[in-house]
Amino acid sequence: MNQTARSERATLKRRAFSWVWRFAVLAIILGLLSTIIFRASVIDLFHIDSNSMQSTLNPGQSIAVDRRAYKDTDPQRGDVIVFDGRGSFLPYAKASFADDLLGALSLTGTGSKYVKRVIGIGGDTIECKGTPCQLTVNGQPLEEPYVFDGDAPSEQSFSVKVPEGRLWVMGDHRSASKDSRSLLGASGGGMISVERVTGKATNIVWPLDQKSQIQ
Repeated sequence: MNQTARSERATLKRRAFSWVWRFAVLAIILGLLSTIIFRASVIDLFHIDSNSMQSTLNPGQSIAVDRRAYKDTDPQRGDVIVFDGRGSFLPYAKASFADDLLGALSLTGTGSKYVKRVIGIGGDTIECKGTPCQLTVNGQPLEEPYVFDGDAPSEQSFSVKVPEGRLWVMGDHRSASKDSRSLLGASGGGMISVERVTGKATNIVWPLDQKSQIQ
């Protein structure tokens, strides 16, 4: 094989490698974009790192968050939701760069996102009075089979009227949860705006042996 043939063969190899490399990079970029679009508009993931929702949700689990659930309707009583706590749970918090970036991509971050259960919606009167405290919604006792075994509905007495467009939320592990009760005197009164809701928590997806629907 003469020098010219060897040179041409080397050139062809370089061109082939260049096209393979470009295709691989393009495939990775398209894959990342598809993932971002899917998570921003269909199903997102959220990691549980506290015990405030036990035993419904436990630390170390990951859950699916349906971002389409409230496209045409608002959250309802009993729904488990993921929401941005800035302005309510974090009344004076400033967003980090990571939160701003994830927010721009419509993805759930970790620093300002929470998962709780909706107890009251706009117009509801939520009360917990007496010893032991009995939780009522609009004067009717609330049945709560999801409350952590051994916990009272609340160790703190309160009576609130939920404004329209707001939600009163609580953790299932009442004695370990910082929720709307903890922020009654803060800006927003601990009641979150419906507009801050990321989506509805629908399923536990990790670990695989704990996969189940969230009730």
